[in-house]
Amino acid sequence: MKAKGLVDARKERDVYKELVKQGKDPNIERKLHIERDRKQQLEEQEALAKINARVTVNDLFTRWHDIDLINRKDRAEIVRMFNKDVLPALGGLFVEDVKKGHIGLVIDKLKTRGVNHLARNLLKLMRQMFRFAVSRDVIEFDPTASLSVSKMTTAPTERDRTLSEIEIRALARQLPGANLLKSTESAVWIALSTMCRVGELSKAKFSDIDFKLKTWTIPKENSKNGKPHIIYLSDFALAQFKTLKEYASHDVWLFPNRGNTSHVCEKSITKQVGGRQTENILSNRSKDNQALVLAGGKWTPHDLRRTGATVMGDLGVAPDVIEKCLNHTEENKVKRIYQRQKMESEQAEAWRVLGDRLHLLVNMDNSNVVEIRQEVTNYSWQCEREDFQPRRRSAGPE
Repeated sequence: MKAKGLVDARKERDVYKELVKQGKDPNIERKLHIERDRKQQLEEQEALAKINARVTVNDLFTRWHDIDLINRKDRAEIVRMFNKDVLPALGGLFVEDVKKGHIGLVIDKLKTRGVNHLARNLLKLMRQMFRFAVSRDVIEFDPTASLSVSKMTTAPTERDRTLSEIEIRALARQLPGANLLKSTESAVWIALSTMCRVGELSKAKFSDIDFKLKTWTIPKENSKNGKPHIIYLSDFALAQFKTLKEYASHDVWLFPNRGNTSHVCEKSITKQVGGRQTENILSNRSKDNQALVLAGGKWTPHDLRRTGATVMGDLGVAPDVIEKCLNHTEENKVKRIYQRQKMESEQAEAWRVLGDRLHLLVNMDNSNVVEIRQEVTNYSWQCEREDFQPRRRSAGPE
């Protein structure tokens, strides 16, 4: 320690004299001064550590993606949406600096583009990400917490579009001239006759189809509820799969992408169908943009799933059987746990009667087809599986 000079010693003496005049103990004050200096130094070190530990929204998204999104089936689509509309605007900001105004700018740009439902979905996803940041003590408050999803974007809508039998007949007439890929034409009829989700169909492999037993097994990694699902193919549905095999450009995927490296994008079929129901005169396919317009208004491949279920109901199929065919998860917890029956024979028969009705609508002279009014059908499905014992089920009261 460097020895104090005379000037410094006199200054220190004067300080001590002043402390004594104030009734303070110089020794205690010296210790307090040292403690204050130490506390200030610790606070400065802590502040520096916080600065060094600050993460950007880009960093947060990567962490959220690697932890919370790891098992989500829509992970690739979430990455695409964030890379396009969120990270370019917020990615470089430190998470703690993000305010609700920043979130509002992202949402307003989407609304300006007219994609309100995308804005709604992205706001909900951003909220999930920032809540993840709060739970990991990255930030103290969620900047989206006070934002109302319905007020900021759009109120949730529940689609109830179904195609009438008249529209199904019209669809059969219009599809061949819509300039769609042959595989997409088959996809439309498969979606209607199996009531599958379009994402499940887009990712299907030929190895999932048993042409002899007439079944399509949707593996758990492709199904929405994470459970494998067996669809018993009607003759109508099976014919569409045979058409796909006949025109196949790939021996693995039913719907390969352009590079034949994987399946097509899950939105591909929906976009093709939607592109034939638009008034956009600037479209590259403007001559076909009205080719699939139907009397009841715009429809999507997912509406075919609802339509198939509705036709089944009109044919007298029991609601619980239809739910099994749709591969819905039972909402009632007790029933979900204790009622584990698969109703395989009932499901198989339900798909058969649906396929028969669609075959009649699509192939017969329209003047000879009478629209169904709760037609009652007896179940008589014969399955070729050795371990499968079909049961006869009465249709119940009319």
